[in-house]
Amino acid sequence: MSAVVWEQGGVGEAQAAGQLPLAVGEGARAVAFGGQGPVPLATFLAHVRGVAAMLPDAPCALNLCEDRYRFLVAFCAVALRGQTTLLPPSRTRGAIDDVRARHPDSYCVGDRGDCGCEADGATSGAMPPHYLRLPEVLPLAFADDMPTLVADAVVAIGFTSGSTGVPTANAKTWGSFYASTKQNLAALADLHDATLPVVATVPPQHMYGMEMSVLLPLLGDVAVHGARPFFPEDIAAALRDAPAPALLVTTPVHLRTLVDSGVALPPLAAIATATAPLPQALAAQAEARFGCEVRELFGSTETCIFARRRTACETAWTPFAGVRLQPVPDGTLVTAPHLPEPRMLADIVELDAQGRFVLRGRQADMIEIAGKRASLADLTRRLLAIEGVRDGVICQAATADAYGVRRIAAVVVADPALDDATLLAALRESTDPVFLPRRLRRVDALPRNETGKLPRAALDALLGDAVA
Repeated sequence: MSAVVWEQGGVGEAQAAGQLPLAVGEGARAVAFGGQGPVPLATFLAHVRGVAAMLPDAPCALNLCEDRYRFLVAFCAVALRGQTTLLPPSRTRGAIDDVRARHPDSYCVGDRGDCGCEADGATSGAMPPHYLRLPEVLPLAFADDMPTLVADAVVAIGFTSGSTGVPTANAKTWGSFYASTKQNLAALADLHDATLPVVATVPPQHMYGMEMSVLLPLLGDVAVHGARPFFPEDIAAALRDAPAPALLVTTPVHLRTLVDSGVALPPLAAIATATAPLPQALAAQAEARFGCEVRELFGSTETCIFARRRTACETAWTPFAGVRLQPVPDGTLVTAPHLPEPRMLADIVELDAQGRFVLRGRQADMIEIAGKRASLADLTRRLLAIEGVRDGVICQAATADAYGVRRIAAVVVADPALDDATLLAALRESTDPVFLPRRLRRVDALPRNETGKLPRAALDALLGDAVA
């Protein structure tokens, strides 16, 4: 099987017939790696065929696999069966039940006996309905042909995180994934001249994790670590498994923990980060600490990744080739080769003469008090810039007080030595007094989800007593 080659240029007839390959490259090239060594493409495809044969007949499947390689196998097996993978905004039991309620004919596929879903912050032993657990030894079914998928087949439906409200569904075709992945590969081409190993801390169920740790090894010379390391020591161990300097795909929350941990990492090709704004100071600290570029990526579940910047020394974002942004009153329209039609983002941007853009907040983040306007995102940025603040957010209460005013509040994770008076004094130096928080609440950790985002419902629950 190792002599088989499935090159992108050899699928012209399939493309002409509206088909696209499931993967490209030589049968011997590594798709995944770990402590047990590499997994070649030929073996991976045999696993995909073997798992596809054991899946039930249904239109959709929720992929709950925690092992990234098994997620990759299950995702491709589901697609090969002509089914759609549902990507819940989190793996909590509530999120899973909500997605299944929208798709009652779906089933769940996972790699753990307890399904890996979480309830109240802990793993739940309860099985979701229609749960299929993958066997410990994945079945193999070898063949010499490369599987193909119809370009307009809906292979995934991603749900937004709920950080701005109720999660919404976004359908992704294989053709759109194929095109956006080629863009991502081109944007990473300067980081490597051979196979690029990827170690990711983000879950594959999230669109950022899907793009950077599932689709890349299918369609490029990329191999992904099968695990999802969480703690700094685990991340370092996974990076040591890589045969060459790896790309670390992570989030600002994880990156801050890595910088503060003091754990030594092996040489890196680069660090990619997304899902939340990356403070420029943290980007600079990470570059100095790990001796590589920190590349921030910009995108959304609706659009996939479409821009990048080196945050340590850049404030403007550079869109990928063919991407065009058009500011409109309610946000920004994004036009891109991989999008069937322009997509609306809530972000407000300012374009420069070269087509780069700077974020100016979101329409929903804009608040007006005493005739003055400010962005909650910008206020949060000022809060995070205060020395001693490790994490935090400034928000507006969900409900109004007795005077009809939705008060501003801050939730902060800060060093004990930084008292409230000093923190507010530091914030006052850069913030108009009308936008200073009326309530400052300290917590040990913000209720962020596994990608570092703050679901609005969790924030509202935390501030339930801060609306008056």
